[in-house]
Parts: sequence; C-alpha cells; structure tokens
Amino acid sequence: MKKKVAKFSVLPVVGASIFFYSFSTNKAQDINTALLEEFKTVNEELTFEVPYSPDAAVFDPQLRSYPALGKSYVAFKEALGFKESGGDYKVINEFGYMGKYQFGRGTLKLIGIRDTNLFLNSPDLQEAAFYANASRNKWILRKDIERFEDQVVNGIKITESGILAAAHLAGPGNVKKFLRSNGTNSFSDGFGTSIKHYFKKFEGFDTSFVVPDRKAKANSPSVI
Repeated sequence: MKKKVAKFSVLPVVGASIFFYSFSTNKAQDINTALLEEFKTVNEELTFEVPYSPDAAVFDPQLRSYPALGKSYVAFKEALGFKESGGDYKVINEFGYMGKYQFGRGTLKLIGIRDTNLFLNSPDLQEAAFYANASRNKWILRKDIERFEDQVVNGIKITESGILAAAHLAGPGNVKKFLRSNGTNSFSDGFGTSIKHYFKKFEGFDTSFVVPDRKAKANSPSVI
C-alpha cells in the first residue's frame, strides 16, 4: 500500500507543478504582450517626420565673391596697385621703390612726404600719396589729355586713365614725349615694362574723381 500511496501522491504534486508552470508562462506572455503594446503606443507617439526643405547651396571655400568695382576710380587704383606690388604696402623693390604703388623718394618729396618709414607703415598715407600724385600728373598733362583722349597713337587708344597710369610708371614728361612723337619715343622701366603696356592695360577707367592740382600734397601730419 505504501508503494501505491507513494505512487499516487506524486501525481497531484506533478499536476500542481504543471498547472503552476502553465499559469506562470501564460501570465508572463500576457505581461510581455502588454509591455509590447505599450511600447508600440509610446513609439508611435514619439515618431515624427522631418518636414521637407529644398536643397541649400553648399558653401565652397574655394569660391570667393568680391564687390563689382567695374571701371571706377577705386578699380583703377586697385588694379594699378596690384600690378605694381601685388597690393603689398610694405614692399621695397631692388631699385628702392616703395609700397603698394611703388613710389620713389623723389616723387614722394614732390607730394610732401619725407618720412619713408612712416610712409611704409601707413596704408592711409600711401593711398593719399597715390591720389596726390595722380592729381599733380593730371594737372601737368591736362592739355595732352584734352588733345589726345580717344585718339589712336601708334595703334594704341588713348584714354585719361591710360595717360595717368603711364605717368605713374614713367613720369608725366615721358608721357608727353610718347604722345607728341606719335608713339615713336617710348619708355620702359628697369624691369622692361613698357609705357605702351600701361596705356593699354589701364584704358577706359573713370578717373574723373581725380581733380587736377599743380600743388597736390598727401594729406598727412608728416607732410612738410
């Protein structure tokens, strides 16, 4: 009898275990299902779409934009300064010409500048010197400008800006010689740059801003 009792007493335990295990498994599945549904609900609430926006142009650091200067006086002097020195205010070439516009000491004295150290360290003074020199040259060459402007001399169209650029390179005296010899009496500087090149390269700029003045001086405290 003990054997039977023992045998039958095990069955309820096993049955209870199976029932408990089945109940626990079902409950766990229900919990997992509930959590999954809750996650889906929350996830749906958090889901959103980014509004469409048109493609924007990508900035290219290699591309640079500069103000359009056209043929203005500023364009004229900047082009001339770049040709003379690459726009370097402090450069001195092998012949002793100084600054952005490559002035010699003699020309600087004519427009009232004797302190070359101050000149080299003052961009404002160099810009004032350029204008003063152009103003003085325009007065010296006023008759030649009136006579030769828009004429063709030795195959070169003559303009006021070309005359002033050539005078900056060669001095007003050599410009007179070139024009009045019908282009046969030319000039080249120490680097071989021809006055003809300046007539051509700088033609057609608006230099009406420059007022002719025989006594033009650079406006600076160091001017004597």
